[in-house]
Amino acid sequence: MEKILIKQFKKPKLNTPMLIGGLPGIGNVGKIAAEYIVDKLKMQKLMEIFSEYFPPQVFVSEEGVTYLVRNSVYYKKLPGKSDLMVLVGDFQGTTQEGQYELSYNTLEILTKFNLKTIYTLGGYSTGKIVEAPRVLGAVTDRSMIKDLSSMGVVFPKGEPGGGIIGSAGVMLGIGKELFSIDGACLMGETSGFFADPKSAMNVLKILSMIMQVDVDLADIEARSQQMEQITGKAAEEFQQRTQQRDDLGYFG
Repeated sequence: MEKILIKQFKKPKLNTPMLIGGLPGIGNVGKIAAEYIVDKLKMQKLMEIFSEYFPPQVFVSEEGVTYLVRNSVYYKKLPGKSDLMVLVGDFQGTTQEGQYELSYNTLEILTKFNLKTIYTLGGYSTGKIVEAPRVLGAVTDRSMIKDLSSMGVVFPKGEPGGGIIGSAGVMLGIGKELFSIDGACLMGETSGFFADPKSAMNVLKILSMIMQVDVDLADIEARSQQMEQITGKAAEEFQQRTQQRDDLGYFG
């Protein structure tokens, strides 16, 4: 078996498409946002990616049916606009080599569709629950900052301090340096403690403006409210346990 196998389903003619990449990561912010777009826009599958760089496992459905892990690319033709491609999937590459090989091979194929820009999605860990998550940005060309800033993306000085690790960063770097494709990374603030639909929703609001497509956010807003209730209850229980320990320590 080759290290990366790509199964292509269709060969559509696309108009200078943009690529949105959202794979699992911190708070699963990128994955949640990207999969939501695929679902709400009813996108069609372009290809599937299988690789030795993914964990050696299959998923098992509730009915007991196995599913080999994979990443997939979907597409949508948008009349009068640049078309859209979205990369989603089960895993990022598990090694440094895998990150680079998967990013390069994916872009090598997608550039044949005259790829215009790349937007990768991810989470920006704060280590605490954020009431109003910001969307941080990083770009391959300064000329992109003005437009993204007008949409609400922030570019705080020195953040992210450690750079962008994983496919969200590597794909941008390879796209710019090896394929001369500009792009940006959109990072939703998140505690990093759990899957964060609230942060993903804020990223989706920015993406809707970038794509110039209205995306119904009702479902993800409901998920966000449910998560807020869960985390709020957990925070209250934690505070109560902390108070109880303090009281015991006082009387001891």
